[in-house]
Amino acid sequence: MSPKDAERYEQHFRANLGLAVKLLVVWFLVSVGAGALTVWLDQFRILTGFPLGYYMGAQGAQITFVILIFIYAFRMRTIDQKYGVDE
Repeated sequence: MSPKDAERYEQHFRANLGLAVKLLVVWFLVSVGAGALTVWLDQFRILTGFPLGYYMGAQGAQITFVILIFIYAFRMRTIDQKYGVDE
């Protein structure tokens, strides 16, 4: 592998790692944050009167995780194309 290729792969890895860390922080805040703030979130009602804390635990966190998967896939395609490692 040439030094130029090694540098490009290193930059690709750093971009991938940066994206993964950012999405993991969001994942952590949603999963742990919603649980920690349940009492405060239960003050708010949504849809048909469900407490927001219950909804975030039952549905909101899972929906957020699926959205994070799609964001990761879209951004990784862009990063792969930028560094020339796409298929």
